[in-house]
Amino acid sequence: QVQLVESGGGLVQAGGSLRLSCAASGRSFSTYVMGWFRQAPGKEREFVATTTLSGGVTYYSASAKGRFTISRENAKNTLYLHMNSLKPEDTAVYYCAAGTDGNACRRGVCDYWGRGTQVTVSS
Repeated sequence: QVQLVESGGGLVQAGGSLRLSCAASGRSFSTYVMGWFRQAPGKEREFVATTTLSGGVTYYSASAKGRFTISRENAKNTLYLHMNSLKPEDTAVYYCAAGTDGNACRRGVCDYWGRGTQVTVSS
């Protein structure tokens, strides 16, 4: 079992930045592909970014690429999402996820999920 707890969400103006964190406990963090997803009101949950076990390879959605950076510190069992140039359309609940299959997890089929943290971007 892996427990995931997100933090760092909040209210920010358009153009601002936020850093989300995801603290993991339980089984070895470094053995999981880690990712961020988000769900806006009335919409389905969507992929934002994932990173491989060492953090050496990252994948981003088209909307996140160039503005968001995913990273991980395996020694601290923590995943991050640095978000810059935020837009009102980035408003959503952001979820951290862990998976054993990177391809599946990028499609939303991950093994463990956090409860999410709200990000609200005002115009």
